Formats: sequence, C-alpha cells, structure tokens
Amino acid sequence: MIPFVRDIEFEYGQADQVSPLIRRVVANNPGPFTFKGTGTYIIGRGEVAVIDPGPLMDDHLEALLAATAGETISTIVTTHTHLDHSPLARPLAARTGAIIHGRASPELGPASVRVEEDDDGHFRPDVAIADGQRLQGPGWTLEAIATPGHASNHVCYALPEENALFSGDHVMGWSTTVISQPDGDMTDYYASLDRVAARGFDILWPTHGPPITEVSPFLAAYKAHRLDRERQILEQIAAGQGEIRQMVPILYAAVDPRLHPAAAGSVYSHILHMVRQGVIACDGPPRADSRYRLA
Repeated sequence: MIPFVRDIEFEYGQADQVSPLIRRVVANNPGPFTFKGTGTYIIGRGEVAVIDPGPLMDDHLEALLAATAGETISTIVTTHTHLDHSPLARPLAARTGAIIHGRASPELGPASVRVEEDDDGHFRPDVAIADGQRLQGPGWTLEAIATPGHASNHVCYALPEENALFSGDHVMGWSTTVISQPDGDMTDYYASLDRVAARGFDILWPTHGPPITEVSPFLAAYKAHRLDRERQILEQIAAGQGEIRQMVPILYAAVDPRLHPAAAGSVYSHILHMVRQGVIACDGPPRADSRYRLA
C-alpha cells in the first residue's frame, strides 16, 4: 500500500512559509487531477525563483505578485507543460522581467486517450533547461533533474540547501501519477523513479498536495504499486480480458469514473512497457484498441 499523505492546510492565494527557503501559494483550481490546486513555490528572499507558476488565472497571478512585493522574481522554472503548471509563466515574466527556464511543449500526435490536464501546446521557455543545470540566487540553488515519464519534458528541481526536491507531477503524495499516451512513457517513468530514489532526498515538494517526508519508503511503495498493476494486467489477460476497455472497469472499480479515461491511458502505457519487455504481445503494432495475449 502506498502511504499517501493528503492533509494540507492553506488558504487560496495566501503565501505560506513552509520551510526556511520555501513559500507556497495554492491556485484555486481544484479537480480530479490537481487535488486542492496547483501549488506554486517561491524560493529564497529578495531575489527569488518561482516554480510552476500554474494555470492562466488572474487571481493567482496577483497573489504571486503580492507574495513577492518588494522582491525581485529573477527566475521562473516549469516542471512540465500541462495546463495546470506552465501557462502563467509568460504573464508573470511580462510583469516582472523574470527569465523562464523549462522545456518546450512536445509536438504531440493524435491522442488515443485525452485527460483533463492537456498540454500547453504553445509554451516556449526563454532558456531550455538542461539536465544537471544549476540556477542560483542569494542563498538558494536549483538543480534540474530530467524525469521523463509523466510527460516527456518533465523536469524536477533539487534544492541542495535543504536536500529537497520539487517533484512536480513525477511523485505526488495524494495520488499516483498519470502516465498516459501520447506523451507519457512507463519505461521512462521507472528509470526516472529510480534516479530520484538514488539521490536520497529528505523531502519531496509536489506541485499538488502536501510534502512527502518519508521519501525512501514512499518511493519504494510507489514503484511497487506500478509493478503490482502489471501483475494485475497479466492476470486479466490470462483470464481472457485482453482489451484495455475490458480491464479498466475491473482494475479501477474503486476509482472515480472521471479518472477512467486517464486510467486507460496508464494501462496502455503499462502494456507498451510490457510489450517492450517481451511479456505480452498482440497482432500488429500495439495500440490502445488491440487485443493482447501472454507472450
């Protein structure tokens, strides 16, 4: 079982000092993919960085400007380009003169499954962030760690001064992460999880929900959940339920039906990984509507 953490105290639009170097402002965009809303992080004092400015909401923009009144936002970084993370970057930069760091929106083909958190297809940073690149200000450092999986352009940011990681949607305390086509990739996700686990962070700050403080056991449970899902998929295929549309209502019977399209995308991503591993097969290229069998 994943030891989820879901208790979070906040008021929309209010800047809360959550650690010596970190303030958080939560946008009023709650939903099945965003939990209570997008948590935008402000790093440092005086000259600050902003992580994941959030959705295109005027009240959230004004809240961030109010939270940093008398200070300089020099740096804006995005973990990825879903609509609840990056769209406010450009308006915030226009008001502050900050430089936007991140990775551009991927060019996506037709999606077999659409989820609520569609991509901000027009996002282009001022500076394309490189894996391992460090951004610095007075008393703070952000190190970019490429973590594809949830999205091909997903980047987490380490804060060495607090041995912390801003984990975006790569790891969240309140829920598992959606890995859905056309941009999600389960094989990449496993590798990224292992990479984060190897760093030994003391705390993870997801963009949605409260921090994760028991990092090592949480990450182990997060990965074990994925591996157990693969076992369940194999059981479904062995029982004759070889199509994703047959599996999802069974595997996700206890999940909000609004999340079933995203769940279908995650099952498809698992299946693509399992096809690569030679565990299952189908006739022709693996598609969302293919019928799968044990290899």
